[in-house]
Amino acid sequence: MNSPRSSGPGSGRPRNLVHALSLRYLLVVPVLLAVLTGVVLFQHSDTNIYMLWSQCHARSRIPWLSHIPLLGTPSCFLVSFFQESAASLRSKALLSIIFSFLSGLLTVSTVEAARICNGPSILIAYPTGPWLIFDLIGGAFVWELVIIPAFFHRSRAIINARKDQQELPVGAADPIFGESMRHLAKTAEGLAIPVAVALGFVLPSILMLTIDSSVTVLIWLFFPVWTNLIRQGIRKGVTILFPDNNSEDGSGGSWQETLHLESNKVALIGVYAVPILCSAAAHIFFLWSLTQGDDRKEMTRSTVKFITIDAFFVGLTVLYWILVEAGWKVSLVMALASLVAGPGAGICLGWIYREQTVDPDRGVTQVVAVGVPRRSSADSSGHPSEETPLLR
Repeated sequence: MNSPRSSGPGSGRPRNLVHALSLRYLLVVPVLLAVLTGVVLFQHSDTNIYMLWSQCHARSRIPWLSHIPLLGTPSCFLVSFFQESAASLRSKALLSIIFSFLSGLLTVSTVEAARICNGPSILIAYPTGPWLIFDLIGGAFVWELVIIPAFFHRSRAIINARKDQQELPVGAADPIFGESMRHLAKTAEGLAIPVAVALGFVLPSILMLTIDSSVTVLIWLFFPVWTNLIRQGIRKGVTILFPDNNSEDGSGGSWQETLHLESNKVALIGVYAVPILCSAAAHIFFLWSLTQGDDRKEMTRSTVKFITIDAFFVGLTVLYWILVEAGWKVSLVMALASLVAGPGAGICLGWIYREQTVDPDRGVTQVVAVGVPRRSSADSSGHPSEETPLLR
């Protein structure tokens, strides 16, 4: 095994911000981005959005939905908002870019939810709630003030725990000290995640963009629920129906075992193929749409503008997240890949590269706790030392 790369003093390798700064300083940028998001959205608001709400309040739009007590007006507004945003060819192309980005982000978020190290964090391990709030109410604010801070808090908690307690005997699956902490909790996740994203998000997105119906929009709005249900169903189904997962080379395994995704090429390609392909297709579709006339009406322009601004600030927040935890090189890879193949491919390829940079031995994440001297990866008693796996 190659020697672990150190982030400590004298190692010649600069520490990333998640190691160098405390949580309060790491959260300054997301808070500022949230404030800026609110300001920009307010500046670009217009009477069309208010008219849309008024029409729903007067029950003149989508009668079967707007007449529902209490929830009728906001539900009608949300459905009408997204339905209007997909009312032209140019807007469909813009939305396809945004949806491809969300498919990549949803894949990354679900992969992180399945990792052993993130199990103790409710907001990370159970992403359905935050994603549903993001989709229905909060928009970019949820990523800036809830999801990204949750990841920073978890990373800092692991770093601090490993600095304070160096000699605890633990199992491989311990979420802080275990060598399998960056593994997916079950091999079945390698199948469940891509199928869940494809059927729970990508399919409803395609239906929304191709069928002008309030029903397809309403179905799309609850994609976090569908994604979660499909993921759980497939994960439980394969572990029950196929207790043994025998590979072609004859090596046996179980769907219940942990899986290091980045060292399994088949699983890695399977997990990220859907968002990358969707991103590339959306990128081509958008470029082609630029050669056509802009057919957006006034209401469509207003709604798409809101969605685009919101997605832009989500992208900035994610870029900052990667910069903090993985450094500027990974952020640059993500940005360049986004320009070439779309933001969905950018976040996926950037995340794969992120795991490569923090995982030089393709087995476990090897980073030395900040401020402690280097020693062997484990002492004679098998206890974890400063060079045992650490989440960055």
